[in-house]
Amino acid sequence: MTDLTKEKKLSNIYFLTTCAIMAALLCIISPLSIPIGEVPISLATFIIYVAVWLLGPYGATLSVMVYLFLGIVGLPVFTGGVGGIGKLAGPTGGYLAGYIILAFVSGLFLKLSNRNLVVTIIGMIIATAILYAFGTTWFIIQINSDLANAMKVCVLPFIPFDLVKIGLAAVIGKPALKGLSKAGLDMD
Repeated sequence: MTDLTKEKKLSNIYFLTTCAIMAALLCIISPLSIPIGEVPISLATFIIYVAVWLLGPYGATLSVMVYLFLGIVGLPVFTGGVGGIGKLAGPTGGYLAGYIILAFVSGLFLKLSNRNLVVTIIGMIIATAILYAFGTTWFIIQINSDLANAMKVCVLPFIPFDLVKIGLAAVIGKPALKGLSKAGLDMD
């Protein structure tokens, strides 16, 4: 086996293992939440931001999709320890589905900027805004709310927390990514 073949095999093993670990972390962390109203505070987005740093757009998105699939089939992995399609179809289901967009868009910024810290953080903020728009629209439709109320309940309380999560993910993810690159476990 050539060195290139060994390196590719090691990279594939890292990719699949890290996808599985990030999906597992989402399953473990997401049920733990702080209820502050209709939409609870969760660390799920933090795990997604870290997954983006470690896996890029495709691996992070795959991890989120595995997590969502496990929740849809009934495992109690959504906030509050709930599982099933009902949670996805409920008022906060748009945020769950929006996690796919969050992972992919954030990852695209990381990849297209060649892992530039500032551009990636800006991309994560933009992706989070898209998540807010998607989830809030779903929330408005589900409970027949007006936009002002939905913003007050679903967006404004979460902005400071999500900015902190993005910053912490960068503090963890950027150095971890550098270390993995040095070890030859790069996703590119």
